[in-house]
Amino acid sequence: MNRIEKLFQSGKKDILSVYFTAGFPNLDDTVKIIKSLSDHGIDMIEIGVPFSDPMADGPVIQASGQKALNNGMSQKVLFSQLENIRQVTDIPLIMMSYINTAMQFGFSDYCKKCAEVGVDGLIIPDLPSEVYLSDYKRFVEENSLDYIQLITPETSDERIRAIDDMSRGFIYMVSSASTTGAQQSFSEAKQQYFSHIESMNLKNPTLVGFGVSNKETFRAAADHSRGCIVGSAFIKLLSTSKSIDEAVETLIKNLK
Repeated sequence: MNRIEKLFQSGKKDILSVYFTAGFPNLDDTVKIIKSLSDHGIDMIEIGVPFSDPMADGPVIQASGQKALNNGMSQKVLFSQLENIRQVTDIPLIMMSYINTAMQFGFSDYCKKCAEVGVDGLIIPDLPSEVYLSDYKRFVEENSLDYIQLITPETSDERIRAIDDMSRGFIYMVSSASTTGAQQSFSEAKQQYFSHIESMNLKNPTLVGFGVSNKETFRAAADHSRGCIVGSAFIKLLSTSKSIDEAVETLIKNLK
């Protein structure tokens, strides 16, 4: 059982997982951001690997990814930054990358390196489930990594069941079929979607992402799941705050 599974089996509710783009605002901020998030009681961290064509990301995260690439961030650089990360924190860490980035590194080596530095799980939003099962699942499982997949309001119940069967750790419940980005509130239709997924009693727990940015959206999502993933709202705060600690403190104040 890895750290992700231990977190969910602890019975903790209102879990807060925070996404940030590695290499943003500055190339060497990765460890500083992870330490600050961990020190402030964040439950889990999603480390975004910048990519030149990030199809699932909204404008805020896209811009942060481009800045990170301009700063010199790469998968190789990121792994070097994470070499001693388990001396800094013991909370679950997830690597979010696109399949091209992992393939350029070599998928088997990518999984081995993730496990070696202490990463607990992977999110690869552009890797089709069927291809994952046929070509990549064995490398993920050989390295005891959790594989987290996304569902949206357009995902059929049948497919959600199939994703639930092949996932491990949790399911990333996307609040809408659009790209990432902060929202001020969730519509009644979205809240009905959250409630419907809850009623399916999936084997894996769920976290809601895309659009969580304030107390209202956090509460609306967490009431029907184990918690939320916040990305764009934190990236904005990293851009405007005087320090990383201030950004983290403001984020927590805005959500809880």
